[in-house]
Amino acid sequence: MAICFLSPAKPISISPLIYNKKPAVIRCNFSLPTITTTEPEPVFTSVRSFAPATVANLGPGFDFLGCAVDGLGDFVSVRIDPSVHPGEISISDICGTHASIKLSKNPLWNCAGIAAIATMKMLNIRSVGLSLTLEKGLPLGSGLGSSAASAAAAAVAVNEIFGGKLEVKDLVLAGLESEAKVSGYHADNIAPAIMGGFVLIRSYDPLELMSLKFPEGKELFFVLVSPDFEAPTKKMRAALPAEIGMPHHVWNCSQAGALVASVLQGDLVGLGQALSSDKIVEPKRAPLIPGMEEVKKAAMRAGAFGCTISGAGPTAVAVIDDEERGKEIGKSMVEAFSKEGNLKAVAMVKRLDRIGARLVGSVPTR
Repeated sequence: MAICFLSPAKPISISPLIYNKKPAVIRCNFSLPTITTTEPEPVFTSVRSFAPATVANLGPGFDFLGCAVDGLGDFVSVRIDPSVHPGEISISDICGTHASIKLSKNPLWNCAGIAAIATMKMLNIRSVGLSLTLEKGLPLGSGLGSSAASAAAAAVAVNEIFGGKLEVKDLVLAGLESEAKVSGYHADNIAPAIMGGFVLIRSYDPLELMSLKFPEGKELFFVLVSPDFEAPTKKMRAALPAEIGMPHHVWNCSQAGALVASVLQGDLVGLGQALSSDKIVEPKRAPLIPGMEEVKKAAMRAGAFGCTISGAGPTAVAVIDDEERGKEIGKSMVEAFSKEGNLKAVAMVKRLDRIGARLVGSVPTR
């Protein structure tokens, strides 16, 4: 049963705290151990966190490359709630532009709730109950890491309300618990949602994450065009081949390597070429999204350095180095979705989010 959300009497103050405690390489095991042997005391009565949208795969990097996108994402508010049983969490409300009746308030069946529970387990929380509100800024099934944004924001919020005891790797594992139940065990959304920037998943067993530093001072814009069409991740994953030939394997590996090198060098032309080069996943998914193949061609004709499907789709993502040119590319892509796919679409031009999930508001304990 959902418990009513009561806003704290004291207004939430905006905090500059950024959740960006990350080394270049992060290694951890699959399991969710209790990290803190002593249960931490809450340092806030309530917190509000934000986690950004993400672009997974980036063309040839299926399940092992992703990046965070600035200006889009989900918010999660968590507060200490005496009416909730100690050691448990209740989802009191789901709201926002993209709130949906499809989202359950049962924390065992909600991506934010699952990640929050996993974080509480790691922190060994037994003495207090929590109430959570999810504000959806991302549409479901959009290819922009909607479930990962909710999970990342929830994990960070729970961690910070108890003083930020967990490391980034722990929060990624908590988010993976959620992703595994919602869309599959893949970290190419949840890792960049928490860490920000570009992230390479080097290994899943054990989990090993590498932060790829895109050079400061280099301009990078993502043209995100989202059609009015839902592409559930599980359905889009089911369309993928069980086996691939050696030539395609070699090609995709070389292009993924080129993409990583281009990110580190700040080479947007090389990044775009690699982004557009997938021969394994995109050819199977593009026909399932009306107009996608022509949208990609339209983006390239309009001057994009590269274009591919964002995550499982249906959003198309193109890259460019100029915001105004990005807007023109977006218009061409929207027109192609309308003409070739008979779909309405919305275009946005966004920068890389270098920060990842962070605390944006808090009320300290008295």
